[in-house]
Amino acid sequence: MINRKLNWDGCKNVRDLGGLRTTGGRTTCQGALVRADTPTRLTPAGWQALYEYGIRTIVTLRTDGMQEDELDFALPYPDVARVQAAIEDVTDREFVERWASTDYWCTPLYYSDALQRWPGRHAAAITALAQAQPGGVLFHCVRGADRTGIISLLLLALADVTPDEIAADYALTVDPQRDELLRRRQTTTRETILGTLAGLDVERYLQQGGASPADLAVLRQRLLG
Repeated sequence: MINRKLNWDGCKNVRDLGGLRTTGGRTTCQGALVRADTPTRLTPAGWQALYEYGIRTIVTLRTDGMQEDELDFALPYPDVARVQAAIEDVTDREFVERWASTDYWCTPLYYSDALQRWPGRHAAAITALAQAQPGGVLFHCVRGADRTGIISLLLLALADVTPDEIAADYALTVDPQRDELLRRRQTTTRETILGTLAGLDVERYLQQGGASPADLAVLRQRLLG
């Protein structure tokens, strides 16, 4: 069994997307794509662990209209590249009223709406991952939960990882507040993720957002080897 949870000193929510089963019986590759909370929290030992794990590109998932100092950090290694991708937008007043001004923004309840609003933003983030230089790729937000979670969902769906495995991966980010909020809505993390995936043709969605078939093929190759 692959140990997916990674112990990088300073960060609390780092895990490899390798070791997950696909609908065709394959397994995603270890060391290719890693999801995390912000590297701002890494100690020198944590940065060394990241580098020794083979990470050579870091993709920071931002929200337009927000000042997030926790996403600002200096790279201690000159051969590690960094890319910024804003996948949400709080200048969208309707989104703010419906989600960002409520407690439910820290749950996957908003995923379906976000997917409808911002296919171009999501496709741009996926393209950045596909075009990363050789080596492992880390993508993150602040907590490594929801922005990171929605991109993980798209990546794993692109690799045909089973819906149950995608839901289980999201649930590994422990958040009692999220679980309580979902209980109030008479649902669960698993049900919400499975509902988001139901009927989602991820390749079509990303291509409509501007991702090229070639980049999606490269990313699938990264995930599956």
